[in-house]
Amino acid sequence: MGQIKTRTNDYVRHGTLTLFAALSYLDGKILSQTAPRHTHRQWLAFLKHLDKETPEELTLHLIIDNYGTDKAPKVKSWIKWRNGRQQKKCACDRMVMHFTPTSSSWMNMVERFFRDLTEDVVREGSFTHVRELEDSIVQYLAQRNLTPKRYVWKKKGKEILAKIRRARAALEKQRAKSL
Repeated sequence: MGQIKTRTNDYVRHGTLTLFAALSYLDGKILSQTAPRHTHRQWLAFLKHLDKETPEELTLHLIIDNYGTDKAPKVKSWIKWRNGRQQKKCACDRMVMHFTPTSSSWMNMVERFFRDLTEDVVREGSFTHVRELEDSIVQYLAQRNLTPKRYVWKKKGKEILAKIRRARAALEKQRAKSL
């Protein structure tokens, strides 16, 4: 039996950092940007970064969570303006937003990347300043993008749904026992 991982009680948080990341499904590369906060302004700056860094003729399908910055009026307005410009030029939208249902982050493949980042950089790191954390993340991303790997679903949709049904049934059974 394995040892449970423990943390010391002297943990000190030296600040936070927001990492916006977009995963290119076709080649596995990550486009990213760090920010000191997660506001609609930083989110809009990241969207503009994606727009600039990706081929203009592509439609970008963004699978995102339901965080409030996605729905800010300035963000919606810019996406509408950018899509209108793209419609005139290519007869297609530039950015299409797909929102994951609540508690369904597993559906978003970039979440798998965030897990890897957490395991490889953040969890074992000891950072005395936010800048150290940011430097480690940027270095990890640069190294990863030299030889990117695609994230590919290994299970079929039917298998995933069957597992969800089994988990729900087990949870209901557990709830019934506790009553």
